[in-house]
Amino acid sequence: MLRKKAKAVLKVTPEHRQALSQMSRVMYAENGIGLAAPQIGISQAMIVVDIGKGLYKLINPKVIKKEGQQVLQEGCLSVPGVSIKVKRARKILLKAQDEFSTSLTIEAEGLFACALQHELDHLKGKLIVDYANLFERIKIGKKLESLKNKLKHENLPQPERESRQLQL
Repeated sequence: MLRKKAKAVLKVTPEHRQALSQMSRVMYAENGIGLAAPQIGISQAMIVVDIGKGLYKLINPKVIKKEGQQVLQEGCLSVPGVSIKVKRARKILLKAQDEFSTSLTIEAEGLFACALQHELDHLKGKLIVDYANLFERIKIGKKLESLKNKLKHENLPQPERESRQLQL
């Protein structure tokens, strides 16, 4: 699911609002600052972000302008224990819809711009490990293999595993 491109939301429904609320709860429970729908098993273009200045629930987000660059050390709830230096735009202009289908334009910079771009990567099937150089890939290789094996051997019965993923 994490490597698939998320589909656009054509019509916002109560189920989408419920999913965004669930995503927010998961993000806060895991002490994250952002979460994308594919991370909880929903292949639709929805993200939530809160860097400590208020929660944003965004549908079909798209960057329409980028300025400058910054390099920040990023972690990800999908690859716990791994952090990578990632180069991103320092400032972005983003268009999206909120949970009630209202069009939004958001100017973001610094950490907020970074968090938004990170979650947008998830909607494209991209992870922070894709930014790792060869040395970093070798360094985190064992950790990634351990995570992969843990997920593969998760001892939940199949129906219960599937029930953890919301379907819209």
